[in-house]
Amino acid sequence: MEAGCVRFYEFGRPRDSVQYGLKPIGFPGAGKILLRMLASPVNPSDLIPITGAYAHRTSLPAIPGYEGVGKVIAVGRDVSPALMGKRVLPLRGEGTWQEYVTSPAEWAVPVPDEMDDYTAAQLYINPVTAWVICTETLKLGPGDTLVVNAAGSALGRILAQFSKMLGFRLIAVTRSNYYTDELLRLGASQVIDTATSPLYDTVMELTEGDGATAGIDSIGGPSGMELSMCLRRGGTFVTLGLLSGIPLNGAELSRRGSIDVKLFHLRRWNQQVWVQTWQATFNRIISMIMEGHLSLMTPAACYPLTEIREAVQAAESPGRNMGKIMLRG
Repeated sequence: MEAGCVRFYEFGRPRDSVQYGLKPIGFPGAGKILLRMLASPVNPSDLIPITGAYAHRTSLPAIPGYEGVGKVIAVGRDVSPALMGKRVLPLRGEGTWQEYVTSPAEWAVPVPDEMDDYTAAQLYINPVTAWVICTETLKLGPGDTLVVNAAGSALGRILAQFSKMLGFRLIAVTRSNYYTDELLRLGASQVIDTATSPLYDTVMELTEGDGATAGIDSIGGPSGMELSMCLRRGGTFVTLGLLSGIPLNGAELSRRGSIDVKLFHLRRWNQQVWVQTWQATFNRIISMIMEGHLSLMTPAACYPLTEIREAVQAAESPGRNMGKIMLRG
């Protein structure tokens, strides 16, 4: 049996590098499950490896996609048949941009019947990243001030909601006023539009000259360096992404010495976490959503895998309205 999938055979601009094709599908081995994919988002974290940013740990050809939701259609040896027909998140297995995915059963996360496919497909990358950084890496709570750039992103929206839940103050940094009202509604204390306001001066004014307790940088380059300047002495600066494609100036950060710089990789957390903690983390996030305390982005558009280049182009389009680009098998 063959089924559709998306691959890239060389590194480059994502919309040019991805290709639709077919691959053989086999019965899952011991401890594995086979799913028919229902929905997978197109995240920046899915696109960055295609550019070659992580070439040292990417074997070509590769199938992109870190998250999604699917229905179990076959189970391997030593896997409970009760999973058959259930919707789960097929994580820590194959890339999700394909019609069928094989995944380790013990890491698969069951999805409540009441949750729609598009919400379920987004439960991993941004919610888990935001929760782990807030509660484990930074241990944020009342009295803390977090400043975060690229705040109009899915991650920024989630951090705004977590600031309300955990009681810390969020200063959200954007490059336009498009997201201001939404971020304030979700829980951000202030939004700085760098198109009209200087970042450092505004943060210092809002914090009465103290600076923020912590910062999260998803951009890198000059924008990330500017964000790091907004932290108080002893503050913690978390570098998370490289949306600009430009690395931070590590030598300059080291010379400064007044802040604690931490590099967060969800992959490293995955390698260290026990399966019980993994499942408990997802159960908590799912409960937040089901109880109405956390909302994720609604789809802006949904594309079949055969239109993967159009989907990637839509996801990369600057200035598009809020909403996640989704793939369906």
